[in-house]
Amino acid sequence: MNNSKSVRIFVLGVLFLLMVASGCKKKETPPPPPPPPKAPTATLSANPTSIQRGQSATLTWSTDSATDVALDGNKVDASGSQTVSPTETTTYHLTAKGAGGTQEATAQVSVAAPPPPPAATPAPTPNVTDDQLFAQMVKDVYFDYDKADLRSDAQQALAQAAQLIKQKGWKVQIEGNCDERGSTEFNLSLGEHRADSAKQALLQGGVSADSLKTISYGKEKPQCTESNEDCWQKNRRDHFTLLH
Repeated sequence: MNNSKSVRIFVLGVLFLLMVASGCKKKETPPPPPPPPKAPTATLSANPTSIQRGQSATLTWSTDSATDVALDGNKVDASGSQTVSPTETTTYHLTAKGAGGTQEATAQVSVAAPPPPPAATPAPTPNVTDDQLFAQMVKDVYFDYDKADLRSDAQQALAQAAQLIKQKGWKVQIEGNCDERGSTEFNLSLGEHRADSAKQALLQGGVSADSLKTISYGKEKPQCTESNEDCWQKNRRDHFTLLH
């Protein structure tokens, strides 16, 4: 009887110790929840922000944490740049979408109309020869890199030159030129387009088509031979020769 009681007391003691040990065991802390997705960022800028009609501006953008990036509805890389030539003041929209939401950015390019051509050509000085007058009034016009469209300053100069050419009944050769970069064939074609741009401007100014002749020299007749932007700009030009 005493042995049986002793066994029960021993078993109860062991169970009590097991329960105490189980109750004292440190509970494991559950892992923290994952952080929420990072919200995307987006920036968009224009340089320059104000241009004249016919000129260009460069849009530059960058994004972060975005899987889908669009510029005015067209899909683009996460970061990059693009040249635009708006004909009127335009606001461009960049949208960046990602797991963390959507971010938008905007940039505006203001467009001003080019100044009107001068009202009248000043009367030539009587003792000035046609060659001298031509050199004074019909100046070279210059182009942007790899472009054949006329800048606003060239349009204004040609509008003034057209009045004098028409008034004097001159015959004029328009010579398209390029800088040294690019192949001979490419630059001959580009020079031809540049000469034709000037011809079209003179025709719009009232000069007759049979008074104008075009030729392309490509990169064969540079004004400057140094390999830098200053020099290249001088070589991207239309030159005008009086044929009488």
